[in-house]
Amino acid sequence: MPVSDKPYDLVFTGSMDWLPNEDAIIYFAETILPKIATVMPQVKLTVVGRKPTNRLKALSETNHRVRVTGRVDDIRPFVGNASAYIVPIRIGGGTRIKIYEAMAMARPVISTSIGAEGLPLRNGQEILIEDDPTDFAQAVINVLRDKNFAGRIGHNARQSVCENFGWERAATLFSQICCRAASKQATARAA
Repeated sequence: MPVSDKPYDLVFTGSMDWLPNEDAIIYFAETILPKIATVMPQVKLTVVGRKPTNRLKALSETNHRVRVTGRVDDIRPFVGNASAYIVPIRIGGGTRIKIYEAMAMARPVISTSIGAEGLPLRNGQEILIEDDPTDFAQAVINVLRDKNFAGRIGHNARQSVCENFGWERAATLFSQICCRAASKQATARAA
């Protein structure tokens, strides 16, 4: 998927009634987004996800840079139209599937280490991981400024997902597990 035609658009997806997601967006909007906006005043964030809290709804009413959609039938147009996908999660838990979804769409992902915790990804190759607010903001700025850099991270991300987590890989692993189970059962019957 090519780099977005909306060069200043960021996106986050997730259930917005879940505390780690709400905290991530409030933190990003209050701490990181202003740092980005000083360099790129056109920057915008779209928050896509079901059941946004009253606090998030109020944020979108008071901060012209933040749009909260609520539930949508398909997140792909929102992710596909964004130039970068952010995961400023500070509280652990959850599945991290959102990162793989964005990577599969070749979006460069900027995350905290907690947001990408447990994922076998290389910082600076398939994902950008920054915990300091200033460093996180700079990583976003770098992605938005440099389409070649953003394209490389996005390409590497998609390639990683396809090679390691796509249907073909999953089917191969499932087949191997079934063969091992059948072999163990045959060995147990023979004994």
